[in-house]
Amino acid sequence: MRDLQLPQTVTAAVEGANVPPLPQVLLRLIQLLDDESSTVDSLAAVVSQDPALSARILTAANSAAFCRSTPASDIKSCVSLLGIRLVRSMATCLAVKRLFDSEPGTVAADLTDFWHHSLLVAETSRALAAATGYPHPGEAYLAGLLHDVGQLVLMSALGEQYAWLLSQAGDEDKLAELERTSLSTDHCEVGTWLADQWQLDSGLADAILFHHASAEEIVTASKLPRLVWFADVLARGVRGLAPFEELGATLFDTDASFEPGRILTRALDHVQVIATAMGITAQPEPEDAPAQRTLPNVTVLAPAHEPHDADRALAERVRDMAVMHPLQQDLHELTSETELLNALRESARILFELPRMGFLLIDRDSGDLSGRDIAGQAAIFRQTRVPRGSDAGLATRAIADRDVRSSFDDARPARESLLDRQLARAFDSEGVLSVPMVGKRRTVGVMLFALGHPAHARLRRRTPWLLNFGRIGGVCVEAWQDATASRKQAEDEAAAAFRRQARRIVHEAGNPLGIIKSYLRILDQKLPENSEVRHELDVLREEIDRVAGIVRRMNEVPTPTGAATSVAVNALIRELLALYDAPLFGDRGITVTSRLGEDTENAGCDPDSLKQILVNLWKNAAEATPRGGRFEISVLDGVVQNGRRYVEIRMEDSGAGMPDEAIRNLSFPDQAHSSADRGHGLSIVGSIAARIGCRISCRSKAGVGTTLSLLLPCVQVS
Repeated sequence: MRDLQLPQTVTAAVEGANVPPLPQVLLRLIQLLDDESSTVDSLAAVVSQDPALSARILTAANSAAFCRSTPASDIKSCVSLLGIRLVRSMATCLAVKRLFDSEPGTVAADLTDFWHHSLLVAETSRALAAATGYPHPGEAYLAGLLHDVGQLVLMSALGEQYAWLLSQAGDEDKLAELERTSLSTDHCEVGTWLADQWQLDSGLADAILFHHASAEEIVTASKLPRLVWFADVLARGVRGLAPFEELGATLFDTDASFEPGRILTRALDHVQVIATAMGITAQPEPEDAPAQRTLPNVTVLAPAHEPHDADRALAERVRDMAVMHPLQQDLHELTSETELLNALRESARILFELPRMGFLLIDRDSGDLSGRDIAGQAAIFRQTRVPRGSDAGLATRAIADRDVRSSFDDARPARESLLDRQLARAFDSEGVLSVPMVGKRRTVGVMLFALGHPAHARLRRRTPWLLNFGRIGGVCVEAWQDATASRKQAEDEAAAAFRRQARRIVHEAGNPLGIIKSYLRILDQKLPENSEVRHELDVLREEIDRVAGIVRRMNEVPTPTGAATSVAVNALIRELLALYDAPLFGDRGITVTSRLGEDTENAGCDPDSLKQILVNLWKNAAEATPRGGRFEISVLDGVVQNGRRYVEIRMEDSGAGMPDEAIRNLSFPDQAHSSADRGHGLSIVGSIAARIGCRISCRSKAGVGTTLSLLLPCVQVS
């Protein structure tokens, strides 16, 4: 069942829950992130060893900020989508968050046994999937890893209330009964609700939901829930069931070679290898403790609490990183405003348990406060524009006072701002928290968070941290905006310098072109009236005018599009061949065959642009074709595609073939990056073709040749 509904009180609590990872795994992740040789695969492997880290990464990757049409449902794709920089900032925030949670009076948990059990179920699920022919063992691993994630969420969300339930439960089955009695739900449903939020496959969510079903019930489920259920039973050593071999045969129709005990032993060995590599050792248990403890071991910290060794190492790591400094450093490395704001969202979610937020930024030119161009937030932010100097409520007051402001402050204006009410409605919250983003030289905007009374009470003592977080965000956004403005200024200056140089070139090139044209005019006057050379001279003058037009356009930004006219394509190609056949093909020993007829239908395009396309393509073909090769060109009119008529120009050469990069330059000219002349010429062809509505297709084979087809929309000859 998708979109499982939890009791409202539980939903409100778990939405902002900050699921704690095992400190040893978190420390290993931070160490890997500091190693420049680390890959996405190595990072995903570490994240996949901890259910809390996996839950955090899945939540971030499937958030609205990334606007994916298809949910990311495996850890590697999630890490790849988020990027190493964002994963690093999330890991840093999780480490800093453990400093918050180590304060006296807070609930702390030793997750070692829980981690061992989750990883053991994951490894066993994957091995069972392979042994029984399930086609997606990675999916089985993820389902096994997350099968008890609901316990972590409830522990983080409900604190002492859930700690009491854990203390009363001897095993998971008893815990599920206590959860249903006390909360009207259980950790199976909470974990499934979370999987639904990530939009994971329904079979995976069902595996979480049904892992405490009875043996009689689980037989009727699909295979993935059966795999995880059986892996959990094996890992917990549940008694009172049929022998495991018999149970496996019932669930998976296996033969005598199926040995669940051996599968479990290998999985245990694998988990032990991972635990040893991570430096994870199980805590000693009292003699009367259950043989297989799998639940988080929670305590309320006393003032003299002695931290765990891994927590001490993590705290030292954080101190070495100067607490918030690495976050700022990580944010500075992000390369776009969208990436930066997404990192701030995830950082706020981890550090302050504030899952719903938005941004309003100050426009550098007008001074207005707006969220118009910021993706991944509610529509009200995109629609908001507050003029400079206006009082629009908490957002503008936080900026003016350079301090945190909220709907629950003791000193509030008599009249509530309607914008504050709109934002609270958009957040579906009781109120709004506003944190100014103060840069080094100016305030750049404000962060706005959904806020309820419980969160307000919790955050009152963290106001300095919120202010510092706002400053970090402000400094990073300011630096990014300054860098963007500097790049634009440099680009504008380079463009201005190019235009000045282009004007000089246009002026200098215009003189010799004018002289050549005048000389041709004198030569024309000296020729006999009926000389056949006169036509060639006319073609030369047209080409000189075309070249002069190309040179003139060098200093025009953007390049103007020539007016579309009715072009007789066969006649135009004959004229060009008269000029370019010998210098391009004949002198290289390349045979040219032309199949040109009468122009019954003309092309509707700019003739100079078509000439530029053809000359560039002919030059490219001549350079690619060896001596003794051939070049063929033909024109076919009346070609119909999708109900529209075209004139087709088809060209075929026997050259070396066109490399992939050249084809990309022809098809995607905006992405052309080759500095070679051929690549540059083809990107010009692609740009001009797109501008005049010419459709180009290409077939090319190395050592055989290239065939190009140009489709030009045609106009009927009257």
